Amino acid sequence: MKTYILIAGAIPAKSYVKQKEAENVRYKSLRIGIQRLWNLKRMVMPVISGATGRVTKVLKKNLEAMPGKHSIDSLQKTAVLGTSHIIW
Repeated sequence: MKTYILIAGAIPAKSYVKQKEAENVRYKSLRIGIQRLWNLKRMVMPVISGATGRVTKVLKKNLEAMPGKHSIDSLQKTAVLGTSHIIW
């Protein structure tokens, strides 16, 4: 059975990083629908970076499990630059 990866990304305020990472329930109907429609095994990867660049310990493990090359540094830089743009 083939596997698909549903990437749940968010950039919350700094105090809500861990809460957002645990918040995979909202995608439940989408995951079940995709699994039934295409007969695929599902895998959900939360990719969460705080607005100030804060990340959790789980992020490194999740990025390593995804195909391709990913950098925590570039993710943090993007979050911080986006936040500064909004504030500016």
